[in-house]
Amino acid sequence: MLEARDRIAGRTWLEPRMGRNLELGGTWVHWSQPHVWAELTRYGIGVVTAPEFEKAYWHADGRLHEGAPEELMAILDGPNRSFLAPSRRLIPLPYEPLTNPAVKEADQLTVAEKIDELGLDTVADELMRSFWALNFNGRIQDAAYTQALRWAAAAFHEWPVMFETCATYKVQGGTQALARAILDDCRATLTLNAPVAQVRHDEKGVVAVGRYGTEYTARAMVVTAPLHTLDGIRFEPELSAGKREAAERGQLGLGAKLWIKVKGRHERFVAMGPQEWPLNFVQAEYLDAESTTLVAFGPDGRSVDVEDAAAAQEILRRWIPDIEVLKVSGHSWVEDEYARETWPMHRAGYLSESLPELQRPEGRIHLAGSDYANGWGGFIDGAIESGFTAARTITEQLHVRQRQQGANPARRAG
Repeated sequence: MLEARDRIAGRTWLEPRMGRNLELGGTWVHWSQPHVWAELTRYGIGVVTAPEFEKAYWHADGRLHEGAPEELMAILDGPNRSFLAPSRRLIPLPYEPLTNPAVKEADQLTVAEKIDELGLDTVADELMRSFWALNFNGRIQDAAYTQALRWAAAAFHEWPVMFETCATYKVQGGTQALARAILDDCRATLTLNAPVAQVRHDEKGVVAVGRYGTEYTARAMVVTAPLHTLDGIRFEPELSAGKREAAERGQLGLGAKLWIKVKGRHERFVAMGPQEWPLNFVQAEYLDAESTTLVAFGPDGRSVDVEDAAAAQEILRRWIPDIEVLKVSGHSWVEDEYARETWPMHRAGYLSESLPELQRPEGRIHLAGSDYANGWGGFIDGAIESGFTAARTITEQLHVRQRQQGANPARRAG
C-alpha cells in the first residue's frame, strides 16, 4: 500500500481541533449503505446518533425565516418527492444503475433543469436549489440529475431515508476507527509519504515509480486516486482516451466544509441560505457549557477561507445577528494536491458516458474509490463497494493468468 500522505484514509480525516476530535472530511454512515455497514459489523464498531434539532433558520425570498425544523422539512418534502419520483423506474437496481436504457436520456439533464420543471413558489424553489447544492457540495447548474436519482435509489427510493443517511449517524470513535480496524486486519505493507509519479504497466505486471525514484513492482495495481488527481500520475502506456477525458472534465464536489466554534451555548439549530452564499448550510453539532461547535458547508471551496473567523461570523450573522465566532477550522480539499475535490458528485453525462469506462480495467490497472462506485458514490460505502469490485476482478484476472501458464508446458519449463 502506497499512501501519498503521512496518514491513511484519504478524504476521511479525524483530527484534534478546537478542543474536539473533528471530522475534516467524510463523516456519515447508515445501515442503508450495505458495504460500510458490513465493515462496521465485522469490527464491532457502533455509531453515534446526532441529537434532534430544536430550531431552524432559512433565508429565502429575500428574508429570514425562523421556525421548527419540521416546518423547514415540510417545505422540502413535497418538492423532493416529485423531484426524485422517477428513481424507481429509471434506476430500479441501484448497484446496476444503467439497467434501464432510459436512464441514459435522463443522464443528460441537470439538477437545476429538473428543479425548473417543478414550478415551485419562490421559497421552496430557493430551498430546493440550496439543498441540492449542499448535497453536491458544488454548483448544480451542471449537476447530473441521475446522481440525485442514484442516491434516492440506494435509499430505497425514499428521500427521507436519503436525507437521514447523509447526516445523522457517525462512526463511533470517528472514521479513523474504521480505517484503522481495516488496516490492522490486512497483511499489506503500508508505506506513508510515498506519492506515485509514474506507473508503467504491461501484460506481465505493473511498476509504480515514486516521486523520489523508488520503484515498486506488482502483478496488478488498484489506483485509488480521486478523479481530479489522475492527471497528476504519468501512466505508460497512457490511460484510455475515455478515462483521460473523464478526468479532464472532472466532477462537481468542489465545495467547503468548515467547523466553527461560537460563543455561548446555543439551542441545537439548522440553517439554510441561498445556494450562492459561501456557506449555505450550518448545523449545531456540539453543545458545551460556554460554546457551541457548528459544522458548515458551501458550494465553492475557493470562496471559503478555513482560517478566517471574521468571514465566517459575517455569514452566520445573516441568520443569527448577535452570534460571535471564536475559532474556525477546516481543510481546503480543493487545494489539497492529493484530493483536489471533496466528495465526488458528477456532471450530467457522467453515468452513461464515463463511469463504465472508468470501471473498465486498464490491463493490470484498476481504478477504485468513491468516484468510481455504482451505488453510494460520494460516500465511504461507495469506496468500499468499488474496492471490493477491483479486488474480485484482480483475483479473477490473476487466476486466469495462472491457469493459462499452467496449461503451457513451455512456460512451466521456463
